[in-house]
Amino acid sequence: MLMKTLGCLTGLVLVAGCALPPKGIDENDMLAFDEAVASIGCALRTEPDYLPVELQTGLTREEVQKIAAYRVTSKQGVQLEDGTFRLVTGPCTPAAVAPATAPAL
Repeated sequence: MLMKTLGCLTGLVLVAGCALPPKGIDENDMLAFDEAVASIGCALRTEPDYLPVELQTGLTREEVQKIAAYRVTSKQGVQLEDGTFRLVTGPCTPAAVAPATAPAL
């Protein structure tokens, strides 16, 4: 019985790790979201950030928030400590930090 329970729990963890796009949101909505968020500097924090994204995409605030949550779950965005959502793909991909080099002699 214990092995059967562990097997079920493992399956649930695997399914939970596979983020599904929000219901009612299609690929075009996701692309429009990415483009709109990139156009405002890649971050959603306050009302002045959300409004242009809503206007550019035609999505509601709730839909924008659901897509942002999906992007975080799928590792395409991050939630910062202050609650800000930051997109980290496409034009919003953070620049790689160059390793420090020793001065030439």
